[in-house]
Amino acid sequence: MKSLKKAALAALTALTVACGTTPAIAQPAGVVKSWNAPATPPISPATGQPQKWVEQVDHNNVLSYNVYSPSMRRDIPIAVIPATDRAGKRVSGAPTLYLLNGAGGAEQNQDWLTLHTTKDYFRGKRVNVVIPQAGAFSYYTDWVAPNVRSMYLNGPQKWETFLTHELPGPIERTLGANRNRAIAGFSMSGTSALVLPEHNPGMYKAAASFSGCAATSTPAGYNFARLTVNRASSVPDFKTVTPEMMWGPMGGKYNRWNDALLNAEKLRGTKLYVSSGTGLAGRPDQVSYLLGIGAPEPAAHLGAATLQIEGGVIEAAINSCTHDLKAKLDGLKIPAHFELRNVGTHSWPYWRDDLDKAWRTTIAPALGV
Repeated sequence: MKSLKKAALAALTALTVACGTTPAIAQPAGVVKSWNAPATPPISPATGQPQKWVEQVDHNNVLSYNVYSPSMRRDIPIAVIPATDRAGKRVSGAPTLYLLNGAGGAEQNQDWLTLHTTKDYFRGKRVNVVIPQAGAFSYYTDWVAPNVRSMYLNGPQKWETFLTHELPGPIERTLGANRNRAIAGFSMSGTSALVLPEHNPGMYKAAASFSGCAATSTPAGYNFARLTVNRASSVPDFKTVTPEMMWGPMGGKYNRWNDALLNAEKLRGTKLYVSSGTGLAGRPDQVSYLLGIGAPEPAAHLGAATLQIEGGVIEAAINSCTHDLKAKLDGLKIPAHFELRNVGTHSWPYWRDDLDKAWRTTIAPALGV
């Protein structure tokens, strides 16, 4: 009998994945565990040292939890900036903003706490900010490969299941939050911040995508993802980790289901903020700017060259993706706030500005704070 049940469940799961739908099966919730991150910090595979964000965990302004994921069979580190009022006192019944990291994530010290004054920005704004501090190069999606083995990705990768089924209820109960939510991401997770609301209509009041490419099933979008996930490997072989492991074949049903451009109609009813630059160098991409913020001259020249060449090429491609999404949403008469910069590379100074603009124009009004 048990074997028949397992076979039936496997068949149902295979069918629903192939058809691009989620099984109508209740997902088990995650388990929130108290965790003193500074005492037992996660180690960065890039440096072999503790991840830098844990230095900000003081159990007051920044909290740390491990949340067990049944689908991935492991604990996921979570940083939380708890909701406070202007006097700095904790607020109950506040909404929650899920803030996703980009490709390198906390594993490469490229996260919202390390590279932005995020904890200071949200102080007094009456919102809980939840930041998953794992998932580098994962696109925060459910991978079709049952196991991935690489430097950064190991074991089952079921990030959508975790973020939409396993994490919200338990963490929001722990924080005493209400059920109003928003989601935001940049670069890799700028794609995720559009796909997750499409797959879960009504779950998020607002979604913000900074320099993210909505299209994932076109040759350009799919192979952009190939460049991203390949970075999860310790060698640039384009074999150890591939988008085929993540979404199946390019243009297949599951890949198309995870294409935010194709499924843009499902964003109707969600308040949207979308941004991109053109790839042309702006002020933060200049040698003079980097010297002005204290970079040594050789580092300033190298940094400016990297920003203007590598960051410029990436953002130019993102710019094309963003205009495609705008055309699609305009055609569907779905309102969205687009921040289309005349200049700007694929880099943090622009995403820091985006977080402020998205909060003021879109997220805070949608959450009612």
